[in-house]
Amino acid sequence: MTVLPLIFTSGLASGVNAYAVVLLLGLLGRFADAESVPHALERTDVLIAAAVLFALEAVADKIPYVDTVWDAVHTVIRPVAGAVVGALIASADPGSLGELAAGAVGGTTALVSHLVKASLRMAVNTSPEPASNIVVSVAEDLSVAGLVTLAIFHPWLAASLAAAVLAVGLLLVRLAVRRIRAFRARRRERRAARAAGKTGVAGVAGATGAGVRAGHP
Repeated sequence: MTVLPLIFTSGLASGVNAYAVVLLLGLLGRFADAESVPHALERTDVLIAAAVLFALEAVADKIPYVDTVWDAVHTVIRPVAGAVVGALIASADPGSLGELAAGAVGGTTALVSHLVKASLRMAVNTSPEPASNIVVSVAEDLSVAGLVTLAIFHPWLAASLAAAVLAVGLLLVRLAVRRIRAFRARRRERRAARAAGKTGVAGVAGATGAGVRAGHP
C-alpha cells in the first residue's frame, strides 16, 4: 500500500491539471530517477504531448468563461487521466495495490477535485475583471507542481496536504454556489429591468403617436 498516497495525490492534482501531472511525473522519473514513476510517463512522445497540452491549458485556463468551457470538456478527461496514472503507478510497484483499485482511487479523487475546481472557477468568473482568473490559474498550477513533487519524495505528507486542500475546496464550493446563484439572480434582474424599460419607452411612444394623430386629423 506504499503507493496509495502518491496515487491519491496525483489523482487530486489530475483533477486540477492532468497535463501538468503527466508532464511533471514524467520529468521527475526521467531526470530525477524517481523510482515510483512508471516508465510509460517518461517516454519522449508522452512528454511532448503533455507539454503541448499543458501550454494550451495554461492559456485557456486564464481567460474568463473560456476556462469554464475548457473545464466542461475535461469533465471526462481529467478523471480518466487520474485513473490511468493511478493504475500505471500501481503497475510499477507490483503487489502494493491492485491496478483496478488504484485506477478507482485516482479516478474518483480526480473527479471530485475537478468538480471543486470547476465550481470555484465559475464563481471567479462572476468577477468583472480578468486578473482574478490569472491569479487563481497560476496558484492552481503552482499547487499542482508542489504537491506532485512533494508526493515523489514525501508521499504521506503530500497526501495529507492534498486531503486538507480538498476539504477546504469543498467548503469553498458552498460559498461559490451562493455567489453563482446571486450572480445569476442579478443578471435576471438586469434583463427584466431592460425589458421593462423597453416596454415603457414603447408605451410612451405609442401614446405620443396617438396624441399626434388625434390632434391632426
